[in-house]
Amino acid sequence: MEFLIGALLALLIWPVFYRGAPFVPTPTRTIEKMIDLAEVKPGEKAVDLGSGDGRMVIALAKAGAEAHGYEVNPLLVFWSRRKIKQAGLKNKAFIHRKSFWSVDLSDFNVITLYGVSLMMKRLEKKLDQELKDGARIVSFAFDFPVWRPEKKENGVYLYRIL
Repeated sequence: MEFLIGALLALLIWPVFYRGAPFVPTPTRTIEKMIDLAEVKPGEKAVDLGSGDGRMVIALAKAGAEAHGYEVNPLLVFWSRRKIKQAGLKNKAFIHRKSFWSVDLSDFNVITLYGVSLMMKRLEKKLDQELKDGARIVSFAFDFPVWRPEKKENGVYLYRIL
């Protein structure tokens, strides 16, 4: 039910606050698959790019990571922060109202995203320049144009920086 409320809220406000890709919630089973493929280890730093309703950030925090999300839509930021507080993860999960394009991602071990095809080439270049060896990128639905995934399961792609 909460998933439906978040999706409806986002669809109603998206045209008013649009500054990026439209919000399309990641299915719960897909979030579970993404967490599984990311092999999150306690103490790692993880980030969800375009964090939407915050469910992925919450899942990353519950898996043991210090989890961050970047989202430009102020109502989704509010909704995500509320859900993080309700989950008791205030000191483990953080939502930033900022575009991830302007952020240095070099401190993160795990990057998750559900992007759009138009951004993948540019994002691949950004991640290639900023991420350290061993970083894992997990993308749902959209693959990168040059990188080849280490694993692909049910539309979820795992990449590793070597």
